[in-house]
Amino acid sequence: MGFYMIQGCYTQPAMKNLVARPENRTKAGGALIKALGGKMHQYFMSFGEYDFLAIVEMPDDQAAAAASMALGSAGHLSGVKTTKLMTGTEAVAAMTAAGAAAAALAVPKGK
Repeated sequence: MGFYMIQGCYTQPAMKNLVARPENRTKAGGALIKALGGKMHQYFMSFGEYDFLAIVEMPDDQAAAAASMALGSAGHLSGVKTTKLMTGTEAVAAMTAAGAAAAALAVPKGK
């Protein structure tokens, strides 16, 4: 299972509904993630470019993409963005692989 960060914005009608009838959207998001075999670790409302951010664990990239597509197709969100995350151990493995492969990269020499 891998970790993913999902961010998005509520549409104006959705935000209007949330203001009129406040609700914690953690359960709704968690139900979708669970239906795809994943686990919701944390859901946050946020300031700035995105209205919410969720940290989820999904079985694979296909499940993460399905979650993003389901969220985007529901109609109450816009700008849904899914970012794959790496643990420190995974990042060290990637750094090690990059070090081993770096010699194969020809750097630009210019004219």
